[in-house]
Amino acid sequence: MKTSEMFAAHPRKLTMDVTAVTECISSLVECADVCTSCADACLGEATVQNLTKCIRLNLDCADICQTTARVLSRQTEAVPQLLRTQLESCAVACRLCMQECEVHSEMHQHCRICRSSCQSCEKICQDLISRLSEGTRTTFL
Repeated sequence: MKTSEMFAAHPRKLTMDVTAVTECISSLVECADVCTSCADACLGEATVQNLTKCIRLNLDCADICQTTARVLSRQTEAVPQLLRTQLESCAVACRLCMQECEVHSEMHQHCRICRSSCQSCEKICQDLISRLSEGTRTTFL
């Protein structure tokens, strides 16, 4: 994975488990892609007017996941409090999107797929938040 290679090549090395950070970034990018695709699939449905909230949450979650992945990719002078807050916001966005997709999951396979991706991403974000909390005495990046 190129992200791991970039972390290894960076003059400032991660003081945290590189695998945990790269897995989180991968999950965030995948979730953003899945949410974007789900929003697009919702737009293609005959009952699109019933999916307005789902589309909005899909797009918001996609944007928040992408931003979180970019923030986590930066190693120089990272601020643990900002990283934690960003991950917490992302976990909330994933949870809300997952809950809304659950409402439509019986009718739409794309919502089932998105629900699963958001659930997984929320868990990975929560795991990284826990690691940040455990390492508050040390620098995250």
